[in-house]
Amino acid sequence: MSHRPVQIRANTVLPARREPVTLRTADGLTLVGELALPASRPPVATLVTLHPLPTHGGSMDSHVLRKASYRLPALADVAVLRFNTRGTASPAGVSEGAFDAAEGERHDVAAALSFAVETGLPERWLLGWSFGSDLVLRHGPDQRLRGVVVVSPPLRYTTDEDLDAWAGADLPVVALVPELDDYLRPAEARRRFARIPHAQVRAFEGAKHLWVGERAVGEVLDAVVDVVAPGRGPLARTWDNPSGLATVDP
Repeated sequence: MSHRPVQIRANTVLPARREPVTLRTADGLTLVGELALPASRPPVATLVTLHPLPTHGGSMDSHVLRKASYRLPALADVAVLRFNTRGTASPAGVSEGAFDAAEGERHDVAAALSFAVETGLPERWLLGWSFGSDLVLRHGPDQRLRGVVVVSPPLRYTTDEDLDAWAGADLPVVALVPELDDYLRPAEARRRFARIPHAQVRAFEGAKHLWVGERAVGEVLDAVVDVVAPGRGPLARTWDNPSGLATVDP
């Protein structure tokens, strides 16, 4: 029986081992999340993801992070851990606590990283998008990490002192910055990130802060995979593996 390739679209869900997870913070909160693993192989790397600003609709189900979990386990053998930070609600559930403007969220970052370590997930990278990038930069570095990737970093809560903390850390710092970002564009990003001598700032022509559209999503996920799992990108845009069928997220 022949199998026709399936075009990977916005709501395509590729095969993976997915399970809900519960994170518990040092200050006593329970956070909801999901871990997506390759369906039949161990992961080669792990993304611990941090979402955009929850007071403006950001959550673990924000589209770039959701599509990372839908695609990267199958296409790049990368595990994806998503979770709602304190006080954040999404279709996946509601985390306890209240938004704390990137302060109390330090416990959320620590809980997610501890979960990844205790679960034995390899090559752990923090991936922060927008507000999530502030959490990455404010509450690292951590030697349990392989490195960090920040997407559309507004540096709203991140101070120069936070950036300076990374200067002496032997951890890669990669910033993926849209050319037309609403908050921080490539030239200013290069100036701010110059405080971290080894930081890389990669500009994306025509892209905007929210990475709307399949072309933009494809570009940013390709770039993430290039950093965390070199040689496993660019990602395929079709799925034709008969051992696992793609489904559609309603």
